[in-house]
Amino acid sequence: MKVAIKVPEVGESIAEVTIGQWLKKEGTYVERDEPVCEIESEKATFEVPAEEAGTLKILIPEGQTVRVGDVIGEIETSADRVAKPAPGGVKAAESVVEEQPEAPARAPRTSGIKVSPVAARILQEAGIDPGEVQGTGTGGKITKDDALRAVAREPAAAPSRKEIEPEQEEPPEPQVEEKAVSRKIRRERMSTLRQTISRRLVAAKNETAMLTTFNEVDMSRIIRLRKEYQEVFQQKFGIKLGFMSFFVKACTIALSDFPAVNAQIDGTDIIFYEYCDIGIAVSTDRGLVVPVIRNAERFSLAEIEKEIARLAEKARRNKLSIEEMSGGTFTITNGGVFGSLLSTPLLNYPQSAILGMHAIQERPVVVQGEVVIRPMMYVALSYDHRIIDGRESVRFLFRVKELLEEPTRMLLNV
Repeated sequence: MKVAIKVPEVGESIAEVTIGQWLKKEGTYVERDEPVCEIESEKATFEVPAEEAGTLKILIPEGQTVRVGDVIGEIETSADRVAKPAPGGVKAAESVVEEQPEAPARAPRTSGIKVSPVAARILQEAGIDPGEVQGTGTGGKITKDDALRAVAREPAAAPSRKEIEPEQEEPPEPQVEEKAVSRKIRRERMSTLRQTISRRLVAAKNETAMLTTFNEVDMSRIIRLRKEYQEVFQQKFGIKLGFMSFFVKACTIALSDFPAVNAQIDGTDIIFYEYCDIGIAVSTDRGLVVPVIRNAERFSLAEIEKEIARLAEKARRNKLSIEEMSGGTFTITNGGVFGSLLSTPLLNYPQSAILGMHAIQERPVVVQGEVVIRPMMYVALSYDHRIIDGRESVRFLFRVKELLEEPTRMLLNV
């Protein structure tokens, strides 16, 4: 009997997905509930398990876009358990580099290494041993991105050049060493996540009246507070005290003071949220994702730090669920970790505001008539002018600045 492998529902309002990679070869015998395929939605990557044990038949190849409910493969349940992969079948994503008794230089030396076909080709062309590459895919599999990173790290072989003996006693004329010039180009299909990011960024620019206001924060007291209590904090809560928890806490207080910043437009209505679901922008190899801290207003600094660490780790391992990335009433993004001094963050549509953090830089500032050196950070609030007036945006950002510069007020909520 044949059992269809169908694209499952992966989240509300998601109708299409992309076949990321087949985890099993055509004709391979698979067990029930064993993952056979990875699909990419606009928010995350999911594994599709086999509903029954049997032999796999692949109907849709990697890279194809399909709709939820489409049949992408079949399981032949009457097949023999020891069925072998069918020759000439559709290329699966997983291949195994077998150990060879007499391998040429730089050939794979380690048996049992999982390498996707695309990655294997890239490594072979570059002359890189898969055993020297760290795989980040399922079960340590070497993916295309892993191979490209390995190629980028591999130094190009220096061109050999014979020394020419002069036939005359006069010194030879100086020769200019020619350098290899590459004119190659490479084309890649945009991932589903990158296409989604592109659509949302364009929507944020085209469908909102976006404006940005700026201020700067003296980070002296927070830096001093972290330095004084870091060791005690880490011993008690098992996690370091960072800057982001202070910003999340300050924003939840300011959002309660200025509800319009925490609201969204829905047609001709305005939806005011009486809770703060704070999105934290996280950069990953696949692109920018925004996991959400639910009801952040009720969390302590330690609880915020733990939740940020948990979500960031899942984002880096591509394990975030749709629920963990859905919704959100306000977003914080930190370009300072990459060295950005000042920027204009784009709205995380349909949210109405986003706070941008930046690098801390020692600068001369005037304090009580004297020029002093202080660790300063520029902050930026981009907002939808259709719902948030200029006065509200400026006062909101000043409230955040006020709380950060006097963190004890944040803990007392005054």
